[in-house]
Amino acid sequence: MPSGPIRLLLVEDSPVALVLLQRILQEAPDMEVVGVARNGQEALALIPTVKPTLICTDLHMPKMDGLEFTEEVMARCPCPILVISASVQKEDTQTVFRILEAGALDIFPKPRTGLASEYEKTKAELLAKIRVLAGVSVFTHRRRSSIPIAPIAPTTSAPVRNSRPRILALGASTGGPQALLAIVQQLPKTFPVPVLCVQHISDGFLQGLVDWLDHSCALRITIATPGAVPQPGVVYFPPERHHLELDLGGRLQLSQGAPVAGHCPSVSVMFKSVAAYYRRSAVGVLLTGMGRDGADGLHALAQAGSLTIAQDEASCVVFGMPKEAIALGAAQQVLPLGAIAPFLLGSVFGGDFL
Repeated sequence: MPSGPIRLLLVEDSPVALVLLQRILQEAPDMEVVGVARNGQEALALIPTVKPTLICTDLHMPKMDGLEFTEEVMARCPCPILVISASVQKEDTQTVFRILEAGALDIFPKPRTGLASEYEKTKAELLAKIRVLAGVSVFTHRRRSSIPIAPIAPTTSAPVRNSRPRILALGASTGGPQALLAIVQQLPKTFPVPVLCVQHISDGFLQGLVDWLDHSCALRITIATPGAVPQPGVVYFPPERHHLELDLGGRLQLSQGAPVAGHCPSVSVMFKSVAAYYRRSAVGVLLTGMGRDGADGLHALAQAGSLTIAQDEASCVVFGMPKEAIALGAAQQVLPLGAIAPFLLGSVFGGDFL
């Protein structure tokens, strides 16, 4: 966490929303609103003067919207960015996830009613998210147009296992959409096993995440339906507020059970179910995120004989969940984000399916 108060720059064109956000944030003793702007242009001019610890920005704004603003910030003067938006329509969530791809850290849903009472209900969650993200280090992003998109060739090292796994399970929280894109985008259409994925995400944004990944990746990305048999080359996410598990026949099973480690869907619930059905024939990967969801599940996979991987500290947005798994001795491999897909393609699956 930063020393001294968290210095916040609010970028919001709605006067009502701006007042309500300021009221909430100014009540927090460890936070200080050091600047407000109505659009990205105004905010860019303020940054050198107010030197924010964290920027909270809306999506739709005149002159310069949230996406262009985020791209400019991350190219010129990198700073942690939280997107606060009520946009959950398909066309809007595509933009939200492009903002995350551009370098913003996370999304927080703005109450759609705009009532003070609704903002008050989300207060504790918003303040907690700000406190976590304010301590995150961010780096300059080159502009999208200047980044050549080239596939990473699989490694040629010998497989690390005698038999190839039959399923891949991924779990992530804060910073997860960017991490998932970095991995899944490198997996070819011919990837030989199904992929199960749990990503902690605010209500209303799941379909946007699925659409964004599906548009960006060769694999098919979909929301799981109960009773379906997982197919190779398909990535399955549980519906919002549903745990994702496997039944005794290996078919997808969805339940609205109690939150585990504070989350439904829970990464650990999915990992434990995969461990129970596939035993030694699975790979579990635990990615960036706050809290400890997934740590116990990754441990269950390791105990069942499956291969387990945790993202390393340097490449995590928040080194919470992987840290807890590593402390349990649950991670057989600790890898930087950029090394995970090449490791899977080369060392785990051998690459001869390409």
